[in-house]
Amino acid sequence: MIQGSCCCGAVRFSVSTAPELVGACYCSRCRKVGATPFAMVDAESFTLERGRESIVEYTPEAGFKYVRCFCGRCGTSLGEITTSEGTFPIPVDCFDEDLGVEIGFHEHVATKPSWCTIPEGAKQFDGDPS
Repeated sequence: MIQGSCCCGAVRFSVSTAPELVGACYCSRCRKVGATPFAMVDAESFTLERGRESIVEYTPEAGFKYVRCFCGRCGTSLGEITTSEGTFPIPVDCFDEDLGVEIGFHEHVATKPSWCTIPEGAKQFDGDPS
């Protein structure tokens, strides 16, 4: 069981299966919320332990798939933990321990800021991975 939480601890969750895929996104939306690499989590392994009442949702404009979640107390970006999708992203910084998974891909590199460098040989996509 891998535990996770927001900065203040109001929202806590766990995953029973370690995520196998971690990615980094450089789209304008991810950058605005303080993008960090994210782990793709299987919904069946995810349990919201506490804090549903502290989660604030931001519904995006058309073209974006996920409703973004934040802790309403401390502002921590929680990814898309309230979605009904079968898999969804959670920022790796929300996990209380190292997942032991390296970044497997970088998406939206066409809009990546100049201050960000991607390791040579890393899998890259100009937009969404196909």
